Amino acid sequence: MGYYILVFLASFVVDLVPFIGPPAWTVMVFLQMRYDLNVWYVLVAGVLGSTLGRYMLSLYIPWLSAKLIKVQKNEDIQFVGQKLSGKSWQVALFVLIYTLVPLPSTPLFTASGIAKINPWRIIPAFFVGKFTSDMFMVLTGDYVANNAKYLAEGFLTWKTITGTILGIAIIGIFLFIDWRRLLQDKKFRLSFNIWK
Repeated sequence: MGYYILVFLASFVVDLVPFIGPPAWTVMVFLQMRYDLNVWYVLVAGVLGSTLGRYMLSLYIPWLSAKLIKVQKNEDIQFVGQKLSGKSWQVALFVLIYTLVPLPSTPLFTASGIAKINPWRIIPAFFVGKFTSDMFMVLTGDYVANNAKYLAEGFLTWKTITGTILGIAIIGIFLFIDWRRLLQDKKFRLSFNIWK
């Protein structure tokens, strides 16, 4: 039982961090292999921890962005959040699809947190998508558990590098586009002067 709590806590911490780091599924696979744990219990504990971590991230990221990002940019991003708030099923569908592809969810929760989108509007879709995608990864990890060298070499692949670059690009797009001008005036403008 203690190891499953460790899986929960490790997944929680990994997904609580507002920076792109290792995906929670890598922690789940590592602990499952290290302690020969039941894959399904690992998956449930890990996805619950990950979901709670992302929920907490979305709650504290507005405070952090207020300390690090200019007031005008925060207002711009919050404006986008207000625009998205009225489209509940579309936001949930986007979150579900996003979590099914191998992209980091940090940009998603950073952006939605700064935009002050109610986390309960995206958490259910995130949980379903995360459970599905992590199930694939954890079951795959279980399958290759006897070949640790193969798994260790797989941590730095073109997929993880591409995912990280795409995640950073998504955060950059969200932060550097002047959303208010784009949505109100239909004019595209980039602004890189967003830091305090």
